[in-house]
Amino acid sequence: MEISVTDVASWHAHVYFDAASRDTAFALRERIVATFDGKMDMGRFHERPVGPHPQWSYQIAFDPQHLAEIATWLTLNHGALDVFMHPNTGHSLRDHRDCAVWIGRSHVLNLAALGG
Repeated sequence: MEISVTDVASWHAHVYFDAASRDTAFALRERIVATFDGKMDMGRFHERPVGPHPQWSYQIAFDPQHLAEIATWLTLNHGALDVFMHPNTGHSLRDHRDCAVWIGRSHVLNLAALGG
């Protein structure tokens, strides 16, 4: 089944961190908000694994027209933090499992949380 770019309603980037990198993650979060205010929506700062995410994380939600700018900035500025990015096409399992992009190291997701 071919997926069209027009099927992508939005993108999510999830910045992963743990207790040792919490302050670094929060500082990056503040830089993201300052840099992309009005171009993205910042999610909550989860200090526990949520949904399919195996580490603590926060979500950055943005429209497809901002993908190149935000993904490039995250690639250049993520430091030692890992970022999981995926499109939102209405097929959550496929989006997270088959269409994901990793910046930094990849992690094993809890796909059972998505019905997979």
